[in-house]
Amino acid sequence: MPDHRNLDEAFRSLFEINMGTKKGERILVFSDIIRPDESPSPSDLDRRRRLNATARSAAIFAAGEYGSGTFVEFPATAASGTEPPVELWLSTFGSSVLATLESEGLLTKLLAKSASPDEIANAKEIILAHRKDVTGIIIALSNNSTSHTRYRALACAAGCRFASLPHFDPEMFHTSMTVDWSALVVRTAKLVESVNKAEWIHVTTPNGTDMNICKQGRYAKGDDGLLTAPGSFGNLPAGEAYLAPLEGKCHGVMVIEWGPTRKLDEPLRLIIENGAVVKIDGDDPHRARLEARFAEDVNCRNIAELGIGTNDKASRPDNVLEAEKILGTIHIALGDNTGFGGTVSAPFHEDYVFYQPTLTAIMADGSRQVIIANGTLAF
Repeated sequence: MPDHRNLDEAFRSLFEINMGTKKGERILVFSDIIRPDESPSPSDLDRRRRLNATARSAAIFAAGEYGSGTFVEFPATAASGTEPPVELWLSTFGSSVLATLESEGLLTKLLAKSASPDEIANAKEIILAHRKDVTGIIIALSNNSTSHTRYRALACAAGCRFASLPHFDPEMFHTSMTVDWSALVVRTAKLVESVNKAEWIHVTTPNGTDMNICKQGRYAKGDDGLLTAPGSFGNLPAGEAYLAPLEGKCHGVMVIEWGPTRKLDEPLRLIIENGAVVKIDGDDPHRARLEARFAEDVNCRNIAELGIGTNDKASRPDNVLEAEKILGTIHIALGDNTGFGGTVSAPFHEDYVFYQPTLTAIMADGSRQVIIANGTLAF
């Protein structure tokens, strides 16, 4: 179990600095539990047990300090980006919303990520009509991410402030969560401004990654950890500039050395054409996992995101939540990008981190500006 004497200060910083919590606001903390068919490594088993216990403790702390703290747990979903179960929707939106979504035939489609844009808009109207029933603050401490789900998007549309901490290790409260938030805001904003001047981004890394990322018509945003405005959403620990590349345009080679929680036994080489993975070379077991996802849904092949880390307190490469925030790294995601400006829906979103990148912005007139050189920001 987590040590409350060590975490009370961290919880207070989370709720008051990151979330701007006020007494009386409705707070929901959720986590997931390991399914019987999962076989995590001993170290990951320990982390996930500590994660669940810490989530429960955070809810208890919130109830004591702010007068509200509901805790929900459920069996882990199949993958990050998969919709969470009905019980979480019920705790978040209330029984009236769930009954209406079900009676109009929307709930099943939302859970399967098969709802059309018009159906999603209808669901949003139903939720907004019951806005008073929607929880105000959500701390997502599940192992698998709910960031790229209809659940999260609809909660934020109703004004909920949503902090997503997938794969979190409670030790991060004492490392990457101790960043100077004010300095992080400034650094991230400068990076976003530089990226948004470009139409294409060219990325190379020493491991052989060479990617051309199309940014035409898309705009980068910053994840700086201050989630105090209604509808705010972001990761914690925070620290990145990110964008959804234009679908069907990216091309090149991605050489993956790290998975979400481990270094691969052998790098995987992904060939990218027309915005999607068309071939994988390499024998690490992660290849079979990816190919299974691709077989389930072709949209899982999509180049979904380019992100650039800005957190100078982040350092560990073995946990993708923190690794993608390391200052001067980049990450490229596969799968769903509908939650941040893209158009591809998939029950999957997974980030891969690349080290010592050189990132060059290419403008509409063909001029070029190096934003990162061998892992060092140019400003």
